[in-house]
Amino acid sequence: MGGVQTLTDHELMDALAFEIELNLRRHVEAADIWQPHELIPWSDARSFAAMGGEDWAPEQSTLGEVEKLALTVGVLVADNMPSYHREIARNMFIGVWWRWVNRWTAEEFRHAVLLRNYLVTTRAVDPVELERIRMQAMTDGYNHQPMHLIEMLTNCAFEEAASALRHRNTAAFTSDPVVAAICNRIALDDELQSELFADLVAAALKLTPEQTVAAVASRIPQFVVPMVELPGRDAVAELADAGIYDPRREPELVFAPLLRRWNIAERPEFAELLAGVGS
Repeated sequence: MGGVQTLTDHELMDALAFEIELNLRRHVEAADIWQPHELIPWSDARSFAAMGGEDWAPEQSTLGEVEKLALTVGVLVADNMPSYHREIARNMFIGVWWRWVNRWTAEEFRHAVLLRNYLVTTRAVDPVELERIRMQAMTDGYNHQPMHLIEMLTNCAFEEAASALRHRNTAAFTSDPVVAAICNRIALDDELQSELFADLVAAALKLTPEQTVAAVASRIPQFVVPMVELPGRDAVAELADAGIYDPRREPELVFAPLLRRWNIAERPEFAELLAGVGS
């Protein structure tokens, strides 16, 4: 990490123990109790050939290509929990920090369950192909570059803000009210998760401002939103063209709102970084 580090990660975890406990309680209180099964149109379901029904065929899908791609990316990213859990747990592995990692993992898994159940129940996509890609993605895993604690907190705040943006834009794009409800529900969770990570960064700013500013600055040029590659498709480009999620707009829509939240948006180094990333 660039800049001067004045506290080790262990020292930071100890110093921020009260903040993580407080914010975990706030998060649990703010997060609505909702059930994934209640958002699935189960009346659309029917058996596949193995159970005496009919296997999937392309003409069975009534969902648009953009929505299918956005939801497929969503389920593959959310379903890769073992890798994300491992990466975050490398930095947050004691006491209440560990409880937050577990809570976050459980919330993300709910998103994967909801999206996969919707896609399979409505026959929106080929369930065999989806499962093949899912198994391969989880086998390949996902690895972050090594980060210090504040860098990880910053990166997670960015990631969840980006995920919420993708789901909100999908909800606004679709004409299907069920898809819109699903995406808005997931986006709300993502926004609350981003807020928790952002509040911990804010607490670190009060505790060790120079170190935290350096950590935040280091993440902006290196940030890459999690994405699963699909065979024969450029999902990033397709979603960008559809206005669902465009990495070129991250400085404006992902970084800048959080920098304003942390009251560091006007610092010259961030203005230069945002201009460079957006070019």
